[in-house]
Amino acid sequence: MFLKKHHSHQEILPFYRLSDLCLVTSLHDGMNLVAKEFVASRSDESGVLILSRFAGASREMRDALIINPYDSEQMAEAIHQALAMDPDEQSARMKRMRATIRENNIYRWAGNLITELCNVRLPVRAEKES
Repeated sequence: MFLKKHHSHQEILPFYRLSDLCLVTSLHDGMNLVAKEFVASRSDESGVLILSRFAGASREMRDALIINPYDSEQMAEAIHQALAMDPDEQSARMKRMRATIRENNIYRWAGNLITELCNVRLPVRAEKES
């Protein structure tokens, strides 16, 4: 289904929960929030995330089916694999991705950013001699 407008989380949540899979085909980094919202919404721990290797989330969502969106055969195979995937495997993958999202939340990101900023050292400039 293609919905061409901004949607609140409450509006989109039923679509995430009813979907058998979520296909994120970013051609460059993007759509990370969509991928993470899909996983976060799956409290029933079913469903499969198919994620472009170009999306930044693919580095932490390793239990997604990672695809090259330029490769239509690979995308078709991933869709087939997702729809045929055993419910126990879906659940195991979803549990691990949900744990990753819980662990790598905004607070961890902010803490890491502040830590990195505290470690930045500006070069000391020699004072000019008069």
